[in-house]
Amino acid sequence: MWHQQSIVQGLLHLVTDLIGAYMACNSTATAIQLLERLPPSPSSVFWWNQLIRRALHLGTPRKVFALFRRMKSLGWTPDHYTYPFLFKACPFLCLGASLHATVARSGFASNVFVCNGLISMYGKCGALSHAHQVFDDLCQWGIQDLVSWNSIVSAYMGASDAKTSLLLFRKMTRLNLMSPDVISLVNILPACASLAALLHGREVHGFAIRSGLVDDVFVGNAVVDMYAKCGEVEEANKVFQRMVFKDVVSWNAMVTGYSQAGRLEHALSLFERMREEDIELDVVTWTAVITGYAQRGQGCEALDVFRQMCSCGSRPNVVTLVSLLSACASVGALLHGKETHCYAIKSILSLDGPDPGDDDLKVINGLIDMYAKCQSTEVARKMFDSVSSKDRDVVTWTVMIGGYAQHGDANHALQLFSEMFYKYIKPNDFTLSCALVACARLSALRFGRQIHAYVLRNCYGSVVLFVSNCLIDMYSKCGDVDTAQIVFDNMPHRNAVSWTSLMTGYGMHGRGEDAVQVFDEMRKVSLVPDGITFLVLLYACSHSGMVDQGTDFFNRMRKEFGVDPGPEHYACMVDLWGRAGRLGEAMKLIDEMPVEPTPVVWVALLSACRLHSNVEVGELAAKRLLELESGNDGSYTLLSNIYANASRWKDVARIRYMMKRSGIKKRPGCSWVEGRKGVATFFVGDRSHSQSQQIYETLADLIHRIKAIGYVPQTSFALHDVDDEEKGDLLSEHSEKLALAYGILTLPPAAPIRITKNLRICGDCHSAITYISKIIEHEIILRDSSRFHHFRNGSCSCKGYW
Repeated sequence: MWHQQSIVQGLLHLVTDLIGAYMACNSTATAIQLLERLPPSPSSVFWWNQLIRRALHLGTPRKVFALFRRMKSLGWTPDHYTYPFLFKACPFLCLGASLHATVARSGFASNVFVCNGLISMYGKCGALSHAHQVFDDLCQWGIQDLVSWNSIVSAYMGASDAKTSLLLFRKMTRLNLMSPDVISLVNILPACASLAALLHGREVHGFAIRSGLVDDVFVGNAVVDMYAKCGEVEEANKVFQRMVFKDVVSWNAMVTGYSQAGRLEHALSLFERMREEDIELDVVTWTAVITGYAQRGQGCEALDVFRQMCSCGSRPNVVTLVSLLSACASVGALLHGKETHCYAIKSILSLDGPDPGDDDLKVINGLIDMYAKCQSTEVARKMFDSVSSKDRDVVTWTVMIGGYAQHGDANHALQLFSEMFYKYIKPNDFTLSCALVACARLSALRFGRQIHAYVLRNCYGSVVLFVSNCLIDMYSKCGDVDTAQIVFDNMPHRNAVSWTSLMTGYGMHGRGEDAVQVFDEMRKVSLVPDGITFLVLLYACSHSGMVDQGTDFFNRMRKEFGVDPGPEHYACMVDLWGRAGRLGEAMKLIDEMPVEPTPVVWVALLSACRLHSNVEVGELAAKRLLELESGNDGSYTLLSNIYANASRWKDVARIRYMMKRSGIKKRPGCSWVEGRKGVATFFVGDRSHSQSQQIYETLADLIHRIKAIGYVPQTSFALHDVDDEEKGDLLSEHSEKLALAYGILTLPPAAPIRITKNLRICGDCHSAITYISKIIEHEIILRDSSRFHHFRNGSCSCKGYW
């Protein structure tokens, strides 16, 4: 009615009021029609700006630019309020640059309001150099304001450059004497958190308290999050408790902080309080609890929380799914992992596009990790191959390399690691650790040394702690424990894993006295030994014949250190006494165990019976293993060997029949050796190698020569009912002998020959190699499934304890 009267009476000056009324009633189409009838004027541009602003708030950038184009086509001139709205809606850098050119032509290039919008736009589009150039121009003209500083700091934070953000913030407050506001603090506190810059974070917190800004809920939440991410969860809790008003973000910051700090009980307590106080749980809350359980390896509990989350109608995000996949991996829950994969395909992954986005890649990386840790490395590899080479990030490579190294094929791990370098992808600390694990599994010393050299060249001496620990483990398992000691000695910082890894290395090499010395030094630096420490120590004593010292450590565990022995410690003691032939004491210890003996205890006893040819006790141990349904190929083989050594061939045949009926196959003996041109692998009686004829001829010559100096084949280790001559032929085909002959053929004179065997070295091979070390210049370093043997000048480092 008013509109009609205005037109009839010619009161066009009231049209602007009508435009405002129609916009208030959400009748924007009518408001636009009225604007189109008005002659362009600087005062009425306000209404175009309001329409553009409204479209921006509704999240319709196309509508924003449609209104701008319509406005320009009608002859209206945008003002300094128009362009900042356009910059906020700008989705592409090229469009933003075009607008920048328009701004320059329009005379607004030195307007601080417009330039602040430009800084934000360039920051959002990732063009930091352009953003900084605009900011520098403002500073040069002397017209920058607090919004300018906040915008450039925010731009660098958006690009994950927290270090530059912090430097700019410090420059703002110290050189320009500009007092931060709420937005400044909310921008900079996450930078302190990501850099773990606790001192700077405290300074910002102190300013917030002095200025009264700490009472703002957004500032309070940022302070809580900063302390939590800097590992100061108690400080975070103090701030949280003092907050007058808390929202769900406040609670989530504390739940997440406790979860990330490994204090799951506190996180769960807050989680329950949120439920009791009817605080609406969002996806961040649920994800924090799921992540906490996943980090602890409590996958079943994480899955249970996820089910509760779904039943409450909360929709999981990418972080939730990645944490859930980690939980599935920790407990080997392949079925649940597949279900999560299906959900990701339906709800998260964008499979239609040519390239995966950042979120897609995070989920795919989680899936590769889950499948690999659930022993499905083939599926993991298919997931890896589904990502094009240009789209893989360092995490993609790392999870696949780690999956092969720890749960699949270490050879493939090292092949993939080499391929990664050809693709010019720089490995991170986790990638290097996974590759070192693969080297340790394969005894690939040459490859391990190359990785060590790369670490030294690229880390400038400050090697990350867990990489150094992996280097100690790699060198130890590759037969070079002395270099492991050098790595240990050069570490600026050590943790319990460092000391334990070095002790383990000495134990594997039969250097029990050195392991005990490391233990004594560990105690001098006030590190408290735990169950793993004593397990390593007992293992070292067992493989060095240090019966009395091992017994003393076992007795002191509970009395002096408060560590209760577990089944593994008892198994070590059974092994210790069993190797020394004290089977009666070993049996007595088993009878006195406070808990039911586990399979590992009986396997230790059975192994001792094999060593000392005790059929009666061996049969008892094997019986107990069968009762526990833990009869694996190793247990059957040990008992079969005991019978064969006693020439009880009918019992040998019976054991083999039982294995066949149960579907248990004996693992074939396999040895590999690092030659000049790479690693060569041999099985028993292997004739597939291209130099097979030369290998057998070399081996025959060696056997002939050592027989002349006293070697007698130990035919009891040929586990077949044939004559002694044929047994001798069978013994000469053992894989470790073939590997040794190949090493002699291909390696330079006096170079160490490093052999790895998947099973325990047989007694005859041990005797033969001991004799061979007398007549060749090479040191022979053989690693079997139990320990290392260093053969030199007719003696072995094991001294008979193997």
